[in-house]
Amino acid sequence: MKIEELTVQKLAGMMDHTFLKAYAQEEDFRKLCAEAREHGFAMVAINSVPVRLCRELLEGSGVHVGAAVSFPLGQTAIETKAFETEKAIGDGADEIDYVLNIGELKMGHDDYIRREMETIVGICRRHGVLCKVIFENCYLTKEEIVRAAVIAREVKPDFIKTSTGFGPSGATAEDVRLMKETVGEDVKVKAAGGIRDWETCRAMIEAGAERIGTSASIAICEGFRKSLGE
Repeated sequence: MKIEELTVQKLAGMMDHTFLKAYAQEEDFRKLCAEAREHGFAMVAINSVPVRLCRELLEGSGVHVGAAVSFPLGQTAIETKAFETEKAIGDGADEIDYVLNIGELKMGHDDYIRREMETIVGICRRHGVLCKVIFENCYLTKEEIVRAAVIAREVKPDFIKTSTGFGPSGATAEDVRLMKETVGEDVKVKAAGGIRDWETCRAMIEAGAERIGTSASIAICEGFRKSLGE
């Protein structure tokens, strides 16, 4: 998306409106979904337990329900991630954001990462659901980011994603650019983690991000609106 072509509506349609806190309660999800419906955000990003509730709250809105799988550490078996993915989809998830096994990647076990990605992407494909792979770049070297992105370029999830937002740091424009340059046009990039204002969001979009994961979606859209003089 070129910045000069961006409208408030188009920007809202790039936002994954997020609430992933351990203390989240029903009132939080009702508020999240009401905001997403009002502003026309792409998706609500939640943990997998409240998927069914959010699906009911967003019925007919066009806003997707996104379930975070093996979140935020990625340290569950492939079979466990597969089960959680199937359960979330059965409950009404339109999109799955799963955390890859960071330790396996860092140990150089690329075959494991490929098998894990093929498994989760395959489940999503069978159900017509979008799949995003979370790298958690703050724990990775540039070489490790590239290795994971090369696997993604071959397996073709819908998106690769920078961060969970729960690590010591989040998205950077440099990492978004590296990820996009590696996967090319077949896979999109989602930037998430620490994106709280329009200027930061703009840098991610200019670097190649086509989705933004943030709990500050409303503030970002308002900041963009002000930048237009509206």
